[in-house]
Amino acid sequence: MSTTTTRPVTQHAAVDLGASSGRVVLGRVGPDTLELTEAARFANGPVHLPDGLRWNLLGLFGHALTGLGEAVRAAEDDGGITSVGIDSWAVDYGLLARTAGTNSSAPGGLSLLGAPFHYRDGRTAAGVQAVHRRVPFAELYRRNGLQFLPFNTLYQLAADELLTGPAAAAVEQALLVPDLLGQWLTGEARAEATNASTTGLVNVDTQNWDLELMERLGLARGLFPEIAAPGTTLGETRDELTPFLGGQRLPVTLVGSHDTASAIVGTPLSTPDAAYISCGTWGLVGLELEQAVVTDASREANFTNEGGVDGRFRFLTNVMGTWLLSETLRTWERETGRAQDLPTLLEAAEQVPEADVVIIDVQDERFVPPGDMPARVGAWCTEHDAPTPASKPALVRCLVESIAAGFARALDDAARLAERRVDVVHMVGGGSLNALLCQATADRSGRDVVAGPVEATAIGNLLIQARTAGTLSGELEDLRELITRSHSPVTYRPRR
Repeated sequence: MSTTTTRPVTQHAAVDLGASSGRVVLGRVGPDTLELTEAARFANGPVHLPDGLRWNLLGLFGHALTGLGEAVRAAEDDGGITSVGIDSWAVDYGLLARTAGTNSSAPGGLSLLGAPFHYRDGRTAAGVQAVHRRVPFAELYRRNGLQFLPFNTLYQLAADELLTGPAAAAVEQALLVPDLLGQWLTGEARAEATNASTTGLVNVDTQNWDLELMERLGLARGLFPEIAAPGTTLGETRDELTPFLGGQRLPVTLVGSHDTASAIVGTPLSTPDAAYISCGTWGLVGLELEQAVVTDASREANFTNEGGVDGRFRFLTNVMGTWLLSETLRTWERETGRAQDLPTLLEAAEQVPEADVVIIDVQDERFVPPGDMPARVGAWCTEHDAPTPASKPALVRCLVESIAAGFARALDDAARLAERRVDVVHMVGGGSLNALLCQATADRSGRDVVAGPVEATAIGNLLIQARTAGTLSGELEDLRELITRSHSPVTYRPRR
């Protein structure tokens, strides 16, 4: 007589917030099951206020809560939701304080001081100068392992006068975006490790707050809460939220809350020398390493060592991604009053003769802020004695090939700096759907590009939740085996 053991399948909700949109994804996960259903999707983007670019975080929280309610209803006939996990972009934060009239029932007794600034806001230049006067960048890199980005959290804190000035005395706590939403859901505050690593205030060796650095910068030691690893249970949703969640209190699990950290968990790296490109608004190009690479050469190449899940490092650099395309389409839509069809433009772009393709430097700082991207491309071409793309398809082809050229340079740099032989590139995220970009990256890097899954971030979020719940077990490689069995990627081979 034999018995059959039924393998468990659990359901989890991933709140996945990107710089241009957010969604709530319901996942059914088991040892042989990985199924995703989008429960809700909503727009996101900067709000132009008189004092700069801000995030509508209150609106995002409302959308996320509504989406979680939809996920609860969709899951109720199949065992319900086991847990919730949140991931978002990095570096941005909300400032909390005890102010006159604060509702004592507010989580921690603290209230948000205004909408968080958007990382593309131009205020951070003064913050860079203020930080580097106290601690030179070369020393910062040895301590935190982070590439220079003018919007890193420590520069934003300086721009917000958290190093000096009245704001420093008024603020009791800073919470990064996913940590703030987690606190609003549960009333509990933790700094999830992968996102904390992007602040510039975490020591690359200890992976904990660099209290000496914070003291030298004049930041309060308790400005951020204690760091917690992915897989930690933050708490259950607050009683006040049960009417929105089908009368339930849902456990909230910390995942790789930096969306790239979750995306790398959800990337089925096929060899030890595989590289990744998590391609969306930004293209995050790099390797998953067991040890950080903090050398003068890696600093000069502007490579970062951000924290990954299970204590690994994301050794990568930021390359401008599909932001260039989306801003170009927005400009044309404003000018014409008509929606622009990117797939049609990409088909036309593919027919542009290669001899006519112009390659621009996508890392030029002029391309970072929102605005008229076609005009900026034209200005760059004029300054560099290059022909300006003469049509919409020509400009789209210019942008796609230029992004791919940036990816190829970054891949070569990653291999050289980490002393690895990069033999294949896995591209995940929205950019993996862009066949022209995938093929251009293969052509320009001389490496196979394996595209997909597009939902890598949500998948990585769900897999860590499922492992925390006991549905799955093992190392990241074991979790990725499930992705390999569940998804069929597309491979692009170099044509030259």
